[in-house]
Amino acid sequence: MIRVYMISGLGADKRLYRNIRIDNADITYVDWIEPDKKDTLADYAQKLIDTYHIAPGSVVIGTSLGGLLTVEIAKKITLKKAILISSIKTIREAPAYFTFLRWFPVYKLMPNKLIVKMGELAKPIFGKMDQVEAYLFNSMLENSSPWFLNWAMGAVLKWKNKVIPPNIYHIAGDSDYIFDHKKIKDAVIVKGGTHIMVFDRAKEINQLIAKALNS
Repeated sequence: MIRVYMISGLGADKRLYRNIRIDNADITYVDWIEPDKKDTLADYAQKLIDTYHIAPGSVVIGTSLGGLLTVEIAKKITLKKAILISSIKTIREAPAYFTFLRWFPVYKLMPNKLIVKMGELAKPIFGKMDQVEAYLFNSMLENSSPWFLNWAMGAVLKWKNKVIPPNIYHIAGDSDYIFDHKKIKDAVIVKGGTHIMVFDRAKEINQLIAKALNS
């Protein structure tokens, strides 16, 4: 039985993976832990390794922010497979707005409560949701720590990774408005896949994860 660790995206929790099924796997859903103010994504990845005892030969699956952390974990220990969903491997795949927000970090001027509300306003760019999905999306946002969201946005914008560790399997959607699939290299492209395809296109994602684990 393989050990699988699942890391969700910014503003989300383990419910993001509610429709994901992996056969013959011991699955651990990684909850966010409070970072230190000066932590980088690499620092935070090490804390996840230590907290959850992620060992070499494990499988780590990360979506969005979780994908960036999966890359950092894979740089520190050799994984059986590092699976990225709706994410990026290196700074070269990052969207142009990363540069803008590095120079003009407007999110730092927002009250913490407004940061959570901004997620609701941005909901349309994540993809079409039915009533149940929209309820869960709102619930995950409302349960997020505003302080963590603020730290994470800063840490992501400071991320400058150019190293692609071994055993990466990358899944991207061609309708992802957060990370443009045209900038992403060596990924499996899901036609019509949005930024939340792990949630609303789980059947296809399950098949791709199974393929990755069997390769």
